[in-house]
Amino acid sequence: MADVAEAVARRSYGKLLAFLAARQRDVTAAEDALAEAFAAALDSWPRTGAPDNPEAWLLTTARRKLIDAGRRSRSGAEAMPHLTLLGEELADLAQAGSDIPDRRLALMFTCAHPAIDEAVRAPLMLQTLLGFDAAMIAQAFMVQPAAMGQRLVRAKTKIRQAGIPFRVPERAELASRLPPVLDAIYALFSEGWSDPASQRDFTGEAIWLGRLLAELLPDEPEAMGLLALMLHAEARKPARRTAAGSFVPLSEQDTASWNGAMITEAEENLRQAASFGSPGRFQLEAAIQSAHAARRLNGITDWTAIERLYAGLMDLSPSPVIAVNHAVALAEVQGFAIGLAALDDAAADQRLAGYQPYWAARARLLEGAGQKAEACEAYTRAVDLESDVAVREFLAGKRDRLMQ
Repeated sequence: MADVAEAVARRSYGKLLAFLAARQRDVTAAEDALAEAFAAALDSWPRTGAPDNPEAWLLTTARRKLIDAGRRSRSGAEAMPHLTLLGEELADLAQAGSDIPDRRLALMFTCAHPAIDEAVRAPLMLQTLLGFDAAMIAQAFMVQPAAMGQRLVRAKTKIRQAGIPFRVPERAELASRLPPVLDAIYALFSEGWSDPASQRDFTGEAIWLGRLLAELLPDEPEAMGLLALMLHAEARKPARRTAAGSFVPLSEQDTASWNGAMITEAEENLRQAASFGSPGRFQLEAAIQSAHAARRLNGITDWTAIERLYAGLMDLSPSPVIAVNHAVALAEVQGFAIGLAALDDAAADQRLAGYQPYWAARARLLEGAGQKAEACEAYTRAVDLESDVAVREFLAGKRDRLMQ
């Protein structure tokens, strides 16, 4: 029965938290209540069996925890109207076995409120939607775990103290609050992309949220660009592993295994986004993936177009990650020496020292330049930084063949 609770946690944590927090306007209290509910499930279900509606059971239990906490922290006259309303709504849902309203998008826009520090908006969304701890989020955003933890606590306190509403904002407010929502959805997708063995379908959840956002904002090209980017990447998922589970790099993938329907959907979203004449980061990244996808038509990768797109992306939204990818594209177009020089420039950002793709890219370019010893050292660094067993084996194999 512990497996059932864990499965519900993976599938429904963000949905349950969003519903509870929307009623309380207190993310921390909702997190605590939900954690207690899951603990109660792990204690009770092995003895009594899992309920027919696990989500409703957890919601009812969390509601009781919230009511108990509310009674302890407020006077009776102050607490009862709010707690009664909360209890009645949650009890009705549980008894009827009805679907729990999905308020995850509203929670994301709450985390993107102007009152919340800009640097913590996307990390806050990942913690509230996925239950990630501060250490995991800190790694994704290249920040010290202690600093990230403090930022997240302050942000949740701000939501409660300022009474920030849990709702999707009116159109006039959307533009300023959209970027961190897009960033969080893409970070969710990236987490699933980098961990294909995860029992939770992060990429599927991100694409679902991306579609919802694109439908909500039919005139926002960056929402379409993000959806196109994720669809292009997800379309290649069947080709990323052999039947035996070995990793296959993009350049060696069988394009016939790519999902044609997803690519078509991605291209349509990208065309619609481009029609607005307002290019943005996600549109450019999607265009890069579109250029890679074109290889299925003629067997050729247009590296010149890809390099130009990365150059434009660096001008628009510079980052060390983009700099690494641009260096690889430069190497394909202008030679390994030029690419390595660009990587050296990017390495001035100390965060790349612990970034596996930087070392994998460096190893590849050093190998191409004939610098075998240096390439082996870079491959070793990449292997040490990689958590995916299949990718580790691929990189180690490249290194071992060089050493022969």
